[in-house]
Amino acid sequence: MKLNHSFICDSNRYMRTDVNIYQKRALVIGLDDVLFPKKDYLLQVYYLFANLLEYTETVPPAKDLTEFLKSAYMHHGEDRLFERGAEVFGIDNKYRAQFDRLHFTAKLPLKLLLYESVRDIMRVAHENGKPLFILTGGNPAMQLNKLRHVEWEGLDRVIKVYFEEELAGQQKEPMTFLLAENGLESEDVLYIHAPGDDRLARIAGVDSVDVERILTDDK
Repeated sequence: MKLNHSFICDSNRYMRTDVNIYQKRALVIGLDDVLFPKKDYLLQVYYLFANLLEYTETVPPAKDLTEFLKSAYMHHGEDRLFERGAEVFGIDNKYRAQFDRLHFTAKLPLKLLLYESVRDIMRVAHENGKPLFILTGGNPAMQLNKLRHVEWEGLDRVIKVYFEEELAGQQKEPMTFLLAENGLESEDVLYIHAPGDDRLARIAGVDSVDVERILTDDK
């Protein structure tokens, strides 16, 4: 069903979405590439790994490895990233475990900044009495570490987080469980999802909007 465009606003700006949030009782939001760019987390992990390796082995230079990992990630994604670096720089495979571990435990040098447009929508929703939920896929430990490093500007006090993997492991459909636990019906919720990933909305029958429709002013 095609939904009419509408506008919501705060004191500073207007933002376009596909559903009027005022007609909804709650807002559900994804994490990676919805609240912030996923790469903002991963590139800091690679930076930390490169510096750890230089400190331990003296080579390769952290700057060189960081730039290589960044370029390889931007061109090829996460798949076989350690192996690509190991082949070029002769990194011992014993460091694979540390590379993987940093994805879950990294203490980032920089905070993860929310997309301004998404942050503003969350603020408007909260100011109008709408509960805010984050529903995230991926490894729960890694996602929790990301959440710890977000610059929330106070929004962390009003959000409730659900992890898809944990719920699926309990044989629960994530979005359906979230709705039931919070006394919500499918028509009560707007789901803001990562680009092209509306599967949870389709399963639960909730209205959704691709975050790309919101992020025009952030790019």
